[in-house]
Amino acid sequence: MTRFRKSARRVSTLVERDIKRMGEKRGFTETRLLTHWEEIAGPETAAICRPVKVGFPRNGFGAILTLLTTGAQAPMLQMRLPRIMERVNACYGYSAISRIDITQTAPTGFAEGQAEFAPRAKVRAEPGPEAVAEARQKTADVGDEGLRQSLERLAANIISKQRA
Repeated sequence: MTRFRKSARRVSTLVERDIKRMGEKRGFTETRLLTHWEEIAGPETAAICRPVKVGFPRNGFGAILTLLTTGAQAPMLQMRLPRIMERVNACYGYSAISRIDITQTAPTGFAEGQAEFAPRAKVRAEPGPEAVAEARQKTADVGDEGLRQSLERLAANIISKQRA
């Protein structure tokens, strides 16, 4: 007999264990470095590189972070390494990273190089006209215009997602 959960669960909790396991294979004990790379490194730096691996040397203290970039961006990234190391270590809370290596690849033709460095823009589907009409009808009683418009947009999104 199969039992189902009655409460909703966040999607992140469903894949969290798998992401952590895959990240640990590449040395990322903290997946925050992967998932929040743009916040940690800054938008300009995150647009030209991404973390690939964290290695731990046999004789030495601190880990080695390997960043992937294209050949043309490597000199620019090299100048930013001290700032990147400072920000990454601030993310960990201590001096976890002692060195950063740069791996270069062609922008196309290699499996790693085909991936976009910049995160994709979030695409939002607009609710249909019937969902907007129903939402407008349900929020007609609200007196404050700004609040009514916000509630109308929220209701239209909820109605269209329930119908999808």
